[in-house]
Amino acid sequence: MKRSIQTTKIVEEVIRQKPKARWIFLTITVKNVFDGEALDKSLKAMAEGFRRLMLYKKVKQNMVGFMRSTEVTVNKKDGSYNQHMHVLMCVESAYFNTKGAYLSQVDWTSLWKKAMKLDYVPVVHIEAVKNKKRNKKKEVTAIQAAVQETAKYSVKDSDYLTGNLANDLEVVKDLEEGLYRKRMFSYGGLLKEIHKQLNLDDIEDGDLVRVDDEDSDVEEKAYSIVAQWNWKAQNYFIR
Repeated sequence: MKRSIQTTKIVEEVIRQKPKARWIFLTITVKNVFDGEALDKSLKAMAEGFRRLMLYKKVKQNMVGFMRSTEVTVNKKDGSYNQHMHVLMCVESAYFNTKGAYLSQVDWTSLWKKAMKLDYVPVVHIEAVKNKKRNKKKEVTAIQAAVQETAKYSVKDSDYLTGNLANDLEVVKDLEEGLYRKRMFSYGGLLKEIHKQLNLDDIEDGDLVRVDDEDSDVEEKAYSIVAQWNWKAQNYFIR
C-alpha cells in the first residue's frame, strides 16, 4: 500500500515535469536457487548486476529514471526460489524515435546476461507501457497498472505457506537468511530526485503506518506467522 501510494505521487510528478517521456516495463530474472544461502548470494549478485546494467551507455543515454522492485516467489513443485526484478523505467521519447537508441528484448537480454556475467541466457521481458489507441486517460491507467505491478510485495505469504509446518518453517528460515539486509525496492534518476523533493520518507525504513501526509483512519495491516502449539494434536500449527 505504502509503496503504491508513494510511487503514484512520484510518477504523477514525473509526468507533470516530463510530459513527453515514455514508460517501459522490464522484468529480469536469473536461475532458481534452493536454499537461503544461495538466495542470499543471488540477490546480492542481482543488486550489483542491476547497478552495472543501469550504467551501460545504451541504457542510460535516454534514461530519465526508474523504480525497481525485487520479488521472490516459491516454486511449489520443487521448493526452489525464483528471484526476479520488476523495473518501471521512464525514458526520453528519443528512445523510440532515434535510430540506434531503441533496445529490443534481445538487446535487453544480452545486456542483462553481460551485467550478471551469466553462462546461460536469462529470461527477460520488456514492453512499452501504452495502449493501442492513444487515449490519454487510458494511458495513465496503463502506467498505474505498471506501478501496481512494480510496487507489489516482495514476498507474499500465499506463495509459500502450505499448511505443512516443517516445510513452511524451512521456507521461512530460507527467506529470512536470503532477504536479510536487502533493499528490495528503490528509485533512481528523476524518480529518486522527486522522492526527495516531495519529502517522502524511506520506502522500506520509514513510517509503516502513515502512508500519506494527512492523517488517516486506515492503517496498513501487518502480517506475522505464528506457530501455535496444539496439545491435543501434540504439534505446532501455523495460523
